[in-house]
Amino acid sequence: MSALEIYAGPRAKSQIEENGLDPAQFSLLVGASGGPKWFVLYGLDRFLFGEYFASRDKPLMTLGSSVGAWRLCCLGTATPLRAIDELAARYSRETYSAQPTVEEITEKMRSMLAAALGSSGAGEIAANQLIQTHIVADRCKGLAGSESANLQKLSLAGSAIANVFSRRSLSWFFQRTIFTTMRASGRDQSPFCSLNDLDTVIVPLTEDNVSDAMLASGSIPFLLEGVRGVKGAPKGLYWDGGITDYHFDLPFHLIEGLVLYPHFSPTITPGWFDKKLFWRQPPLEHFDNVVVVTPSAEFMARLPGGKIPDRNDFQRYSEGERLANWRRVLDSSHELALEFAELVENPDRLVVRDFSERPV
Repeated sequence: MSALEIYAGPRAKSQIEENGLDPAQFSLLVGASGGPKWFVLYGLDRFLFGEYFASRDKPLMTLGSSVGAWRLCCLGTATPLRAIDELAARYSRETYSAQPTVEEITEKMRSMLAAALGSSGAGEIAANQLIQTHIVADRCKGLAGSESANLQKLSLAGSAIANVFSRRSLSWFFQRTIFTTMRASGRDQSPFCSLNDLDTVIVPLTEDNVSDAMLASGSIPFLLEGVRGVKGAPKGLYWDGGITDYHFDLPFHLIEGLVLYPHFSPTITPGWFDKKLFWRQPPLEHFDNVVVVTPSAEFMARLPGGKIPDRNDFQRYSEGERLANWRRVLDSSHELALEFAELVENPDRLVVRDFSERPV
């Protein structure tokens, strides 16, 4: 049974059926939010970082929110395999007190990211001309940026309600902030500078703000503290980039080249508040040049509990069971890497489904 499923938009499908999975075709690598759901992609990440893109000689853009940003920042370091291994090990072994505080969780996440980056990782990411990093975080507007938790909750509830009627309403409450090593103008301009679906600002990613941008991108409201005082960025409170860009609904089709999107699910949920809005689907044209690589249903059925990990595992299992299950998922994730590598070497075995056929 296949461990992988591959979905692609019409342009991408035609191109990889003709040229196979040649890494030179891809100009952008995408990573979604999702917390420990990422563990199922760990083995595939190691292959992409350590072999598939290792000999690349032209720039590769990366775009991630929350844990997706954390993963792709590892690629931007000088030692991506060490970084991704450290991130996986630390994340999968996280334990907390019986009633963890926001402060405790925030400090553990900051420590985990520091370990993944190492002493020089932030500078390596900022200076990397080959891996062009983009990290999405959301700056709070109005009451959401208040020091009062009650006012923050009121604003968050309001944004969730408004989002039911229009995704564009998120701009009343948040400003999508993209921290990037690319420029906001000129020859090396980021393709995301022209986004107009939501209020968006581009901020230079520097050695001084890499750590804060990463933490902000994964700061789930009321689970983590959020981040204030990010150097070089507009003043305010920054929360999880998944609020606006959970799985991303961006005009990828305007980007030259193909987009590789390793994802833990074939479903694409644009923003955090869209999880239960089954009608909120990205336009198919946005994914015309996107290749989505995802674990198959058969593969996921063989995982502990017949599912990929998620944050509810903290309540679903005892601490020992959770840690053992997460370790098993990390070990099993290498199956995806082996199968992807085989498809790279044997393109005649590729089975590519149309993006429109994926379950929603």
